[in-house]
Amino acid sequence: MSAAAGRPERTVVHLMRHGEVHNPTGVLYGRLPDFHLSDLGREMAETVGAHLGGHDVTVVVASSLDRAQETARPIAAPHAVAITTDDRVIEAGNYFEGKAFGVGDGSLRYPKHWPKLVNPFRPSWGEPYQEIADRMLAAVADARGLARGHEAVIVSHQLPVWTVRSQLEGRRLWHDPRKRECSLASLTSLTFVGDELESIDYSEPAGALLPGARNIAGA
Repeated sequence: MSAAAGRPERTVVHLMRHGEVHNPTGVLYGRLPDFHLSDLGREMAETVGAHLGGHDVTVVVASSLDRAQETARPIAAPHAVAITTDDRVIEAGNYFEGKAFGVGDGSLRYPKHWPKLVNPFRPSWGEPYQEIADRMLAAVADARGLARGHEAVIVSHQLPVWTVRSQLEGRRLWHDPRKRECSLASLTSLTFVGDELESIDYSEPAGALLPGARNIAGA
């Protein structure tokens, strides 16, 4: 409880997707190392950092992947807080990691890969959706506890952010990746009053920098 107001404290946990990645070969980079932000991706991160500069951010968390750490730096810097690395918010594991994913010249043209597509509900090609949701929920709970009465930012990846949002909003976890509302450098903001989730809001502080209408899935 807030001693001054006699009401439960309000805590906000922002789930941020990293900025654009330099990926000239167009592979599904997943958890591979050495995939860094592009120049545009760094600009996106700096734009969101400026947007959150006036917020009461006391906790910044990021996955260990290069693109998440690089995105987190301009978020943490204005608040003089250290970045906590937490791989509960890492990208989902995926069989197609390191491969070009698609029909044409991609992995799907080869029959040897087809068995990995038999169950889209689990899914059969990677980490189960429920496991993603569970680890993200645990990370959110810990960040909320550390930032109680203030704000936390968790820099993660599109699928984990969308999966935990779906869980919290009571939707099924399997979905069409093209319909995710989670653009590059976007914020999915969870507002808690005490220990209760009050609202979920979505915003794109770096929306003007998105490459056209492109919304990269699976990154």
